[in-house]
Amino acid sequence: MTPTIAPRGATQGVARIRTLLLLFLAVTGALLAGAAPASAHAALTGSNPTQGSVVDKAPTQVSLTFSEQVALSDGALQVLDPKGKRVDTGRATNPSGTTYAMKLHAGLPDGTFTVTYQVVSADSHPVSGAFTFSIGAPSQTTVAVSDKEVGGGIVGALYEAGRYISYAGFILLVGGAAFILACWQRGAGVRAVQRLVVSGWLALTGATLALLLLRGSYVGSGKVGDIFDLALLGQVLQTKAGAALVSRLLLLAAGALFIAVLFGAYVKRDEAEAGAGAGDSAADADAEDAAANRDLTFGLAVGGAVVAAGLAATWAMAEHASAGIQTGIAMPVDVLHLLAVALWLGGLSTLLVALFRAPADAQIEAAAVRRFSRVAFGSVIALVATGIYQSWRQVGSWSAFTDTTYGQLLLVKIGLVTVLVGIAWISRRWTGQLSELPAPEAVAAAVVGQRAKTRTKIPAGSGDTRRAAQLARQEAAVATTRDKRLRDADPLRSGLRRSVLVEAGVAVVLLAVTTVLTSTEPGRTEEEAKAATSATSQQAGPLSLKIPFDTGAEDGKGTVEVTLDPARVGGNEMHVFVVRPNGKAFDVPEVKIAFTLESKNIGPLPVTPDRVATGHWTASGVQIPMAGDWKIAVTVRTSDIDQATVDKNAKIG
Repeated sequence: MTPTIAPRGATQGVARIRTLLLLFLAVTGALLAGAAPASAHAALTGSNPTQGSVVDKAPTQVSLTFSEQVALSDGALQVLDPKGKRVDTGRATNPSGTTYAMKLHAGLPDGTFTVTYQVVSADSHPVSGAFTFSIGAPSQTTVAVSDKEVGGGIVGALYEAGRYISYAGFILLVGGAAFILACWQRGAGVRAVQRLVVSGWLALTGATLALLLLRGSYVGSGKVGDIFDLALLGQVLQTKAGAALVSRLLLLAAGALFIAVLFGAYVKRDEAEAGAGAGDSAADADAEDAAANRDLTFGLAVGGAVVAAGLAATWAMAEHASAGIQTGIAMPVDVLHLLAVALWLGGLSTLLVALFRAPADAQIEAAAVRRFSRVAFGSVIALVATGIYQSWRQVGSWSAFTDTTYGQLLLVKIGLVTVLVGIAWISRRWTGQLSELPAPEAVAAAVVGQRAKTRTKIPAGSGDTRRAAQLARQEAAVATTRDKRLRDADPLRSGLRRSVLVEAGVAVVLLAVTTVLTSTEPGRTEEEAKAATSATSQQAGPLSLKIPFDTGAEDGKGTVEVTLDPARVGGNEMHVFVVRPNGKAFDVPEVKIAFTLESKNIGPLPVTPDRVATGHWTASGVQIPMAGDWKIAVTVRTSDIDQATVDKNAKIG
């Protein structure tokens, strides 16, 4: 019995591809798990009343100003009293630009009120948050504001995974089809290449359907049970993001027709042309077939380009490019950027499959590899040009590269692209040295001849079907090994394979970083929001807190009022007033103040004010080192042994 020969080379190739897929999943999981919930791309830059402020009388409305226009749904803005009851009228208005207002009921009592908001930014990403203000004086509140951000949790993770898969599917579909038409037309008949392109279409279609279902819960409650809520789905369809996803599905239907022609009529015509060339057909018939094949190729190229550009536009019309400055330029640039990524990385994936999985009688020609090298070079040039513009538009300043999450991720992406270009240069060197392979027909004939020499004859009438099946498996294993040896006849091909495999591995990481980058607040927006918030804080005016105290002694009750002007980072003027319950000034032996920022483990920072009049103490140059929610503790001593310490939290800076 002929021993089974394991196809060692083929096994190694499959193992490498499996390793690449595992890397793909590992990097995706690490980045998505390590990333925070989808960052808001619109930031709250101001409000009236301001966060943490104390107003003398109840306002008639609460207004919020964002860094860009947002979309409001029912209940997007809410104002809650200290007991958690809504005190707004439920009707939000947009009096100007990026400012949104909510009317309040009349006759609101004193105390601390909570404002919550959950909106969708212009680039389709959810935004949520809350802040408080007080009427008369701060009070206890039963409103518990969750630390969970909108767009997080299980639904957020599923949505981010769907976005990643949709990008990967787009790259495989567009890049694979372009590789066939522009570089290797014979690849349309290779089963492994067909599976790659079809897998891209299936991944993009499935991910788009999933995103459409997840969208309502993603920007809303975040509950898994709301994924299949048809009412939410109806609301999603009326939004810009919903329209983009539906448009993508319609274009994918056209893409399915394109794939059917590419792997159907196109393959048959190519095979028919090859058969005619091998026989005794007339030269005129050959020329006519060649012209028809060129026409079909041209038609597929035009149709495919239209579908690919349309698919890319579904991202441009709903994400970063659709918001911010110069949207009329940014959206076409974003389409070009996405197409360049697909041509490069999708073509690279197809080349990887062709090098490892194409049968010996359909091995890729050196000329096809060289053609892809030129296409990849042009794609890199387009990526660099469009990337520079996108970086300027989204970052805006050099400081944003290091001081914002978006800038830091962009630096990582730039580094990965640089590494990828370096590896591609190595691949290009291997391509330049790659010798021309034998004609596919000659390789096919050699394979058939080799298989015929080793084909095992099964005795007629033996009836031993198990024996026949075993011999057939052995013959297939021997044939696979021989095919692999023929496919690897060029020693330079192994070097090209290694460099392309490493290039594809880096591309997987690059795609993961890019996906997270598109979910991160742009550096320009983040810095503008910080600047606006800082300016608002500086203009908020002095801070005033009234805190009752009781030392437990006779005549030990009263109220201490602390004012801080201008209540911001740096030097401040502080005044302390102590009054009796009847409002008259109250002289006490000692008053001490301490500031603590618990979130940063700063403090307590003691301040001992000087007495300037009855019931009045003051201190100049009180330094607040950073902005935050500070705890202000006041110690009042009414006798040698009686004292009390009371405290309140206040937003400073």
